[in-house]
Amino acid sequence: QLQLVDSGGGLVQPGGSLRLSCTASGGTLDAYTIAWFRRTPGKEREGVSCIRSSGDNINYSDSVKGRFTISRDNAKNTVYLQMNSLKPEDTAEYFCAAGRDVYYCSPYAYVPSEYDYWGQGTQVTVSS
Repeated sequence: QLQLVDSGGGLVQPGGSLRLSCTASGGTLDAYTIAWFRRTPGKEREGVSCIRSSGDNINYSDSVKGRFTISRDNAKNTVYLQMNSLKPEDTAEYFCAAGRDVYYCSPYAYVPSEYDYWGQGTQVTVSS
């Protein structure tokens, strides 16, 4: 049973940076597409970024494009989300998710029910 652990969240000032990590145990990530979602109270869960198992196909939501970078190190069983130029509206709980049958990362790849495993979430707060 794959288990995902999200980490790296925290409090940061606007314009600052954070790097989130999603580390797997109980299995390997290299067979899975990994996506980052975020959730704020009263809003739907939002897909932020997605990376296919081979790393050759990546997608970003329009709200983070140019500021966030997703990457994966299959040898370390970890996927990263580097978040730069953070804005207050990026404040949310961030979750990584692994989907075995998500074959392509596109704006349509963020259907939560298509992901098999989820991390526990890590809080990101952007505030001065």
